[in-house]
Amino acid sequence: TQKAYDSLVAQLAERSVGRRYRALTWGCFEAPKGVVDAPVGRSPKDRTRMAVVGSGRPARTGYEVSASWATPEVSLVTCTLETGRTHQIRVHLSAIGHPLVGDGTYGGERSGLVLDRPFLHAAHLAFDHPVTGERLEFESPLPDDLREILDRLGEPEPSDQSA
Repeated sequence: TQKAYDSLVAQLAERSVGRRYRALTWGCFEAPKGVVDAPVGRSPKDRTRMAVVGSGRPARTGYEVSASWATPEVSLVTCTLETGRTHQIRVHLSAIGHPLVGDGTYGGERSGLVLDRPFLHAAHLAFDHPVTGERLEFESPLPDDLREILDRLGEPEPSDQSA
């Protein structure tokens, strides 16, 4: 209905929709969690891509490292969106030197792991029901192709963040 649509659009504008993504990135992060706060817009070099550009729209992506591996050097991170720009997670993580595994567009194609698409999965969505106001939360497990990549990596490195 129009009422439901208007409610969901308003929740997105108010940034009250909860969205969490799982991503496998190249490299190990120095900090176990952080926020990338950088504007995202069309790349001046390639108009088919997005990039961190001063003239872009404000964008914030939170990240938290869940696990890391040494060979190949990759990290599994949970990302939360405070804004929703096109390719925001892919652009932000690439901009800080951690492109997504399998992401040929934003620098994530390297030897060691082969994937036909970026390792990015919408794992959690939460919003208020447009009629009842009840908070609804949905979880989505990793699809088989992404789960197989993690299985091939084996056990992650022990975390040194436990202090």
